[in-house]
Amino acid sequence: MDTMRCSIAQAARNVLRAETAKEKTDLTFQAAKNWLKGGLSFSFDCDVPARPGRPKKPELLAPKDMPRRRNAKARAARIAMLHAITHIELNAIDLAWDIILRFGAKMPRAFTDDWVKVADDEARHFELLSARLKELDSFYGALPAHDGLWQSAENTSHDLLARLAIVPMVLEARGLDVTPALISKFEAASDDKSVEALKIIYQEEIDHVKAGQKWFSFLCDKDKLNPETTYQKLVKKYFAGSLKPPFNIEARNQAGLHQSFYLPLTII
Repeated sequence: MDTMRCSIAQAARNVLRAETAKEKTDLTFQAAKNWLKGGLSFSFDCDVPARPGRPKKPELLAPKDMPRRRNAKARAARIAMLHAITHIELNAIDLAWDIILRFGAKMPRAFTDDWVKVADDEARHFELLSARLKELDSFYGALPAHDGLWQSAENTSHDLLARLAIVPMVLEARGLDVTPALISKFEAASDDKSVEALKIIYQEEIDHVKAGQKWFSFLCDKDKLNPETTYQKLVKKYFAGSLKPPFNIEARNQAGLHQSFYLPLTII
C-alpha cells in the first residue's frame, strides 16, 4: 500500500471535523472523487470524532421547541420547510462519513463504496437546497434547527445493526413517506424550482434507504438473525416514538423495506 496516500478514514475524519457547510461539501466532493479513482487507501488509521464540527448557525433547539408552519403557500413557511430539510441534508453528510469511519474496517469494501456515494449525494442535496434558500432571500442558518438526527447517531454509535435500523430504515424511510405530500404543497404554491429539487432528493433517498436495508440484511444473514424481528427489536430499543402511517409503501418496497419489517411496530 502506498503510505503517502490519504486513507478513506482520514478523508472521512476531515469532513466530520469541518466546521462550515461549504468546507463539508467541498471535502465530500473531493473525497468521493478521489475514492472512485483509487486515490484513497482502504485503511482505517484514525479515531472517530466524538461529535462533528458544525457552523455557528443555525441555533439548535429541542424538537419540541421548534416553531411549526403548515401553510406552504406562505413564503415564510416554505422557507422554513426548506431550511429544515437543508439541515437534515447537512447532518446526512456527517452520518454517511461517520458510518464509514466508525464501522467500515469490519465490513466489505462495497460497504464503503455505497456510503461514499450516499455522502456525495447528500452534499449535492445540501447545495441544491442552500441555493434555493438564497433565491428566496434566505440562507442556511437563518432559522433554528433541531439536533434529533445526530442524537440518534450517538445512541447507535456502538452497534452497526442499530445504526442501520434507526437512521436509514426509520428516519430516512420516514422521509420517503412525507416528501410526496410536501412536493404537492410546493406545487400548489407554484414553487417549481423547489419542487424540482425535492423530486431529485426524493428519488435518490430511495437508494439510500436501500443501502441501509441491504447492509442490515447482510449482517443478519452473516449472524443468522431474522431480519424482520431483529429490526423490530432494535427499533423498540433505540427509537423514541412509534412508527405511524401513512407509509409510502411503493417507495419503501423499491428500497427493499417491506411491510413485514415495520407494520408490526405500527400504532394506528
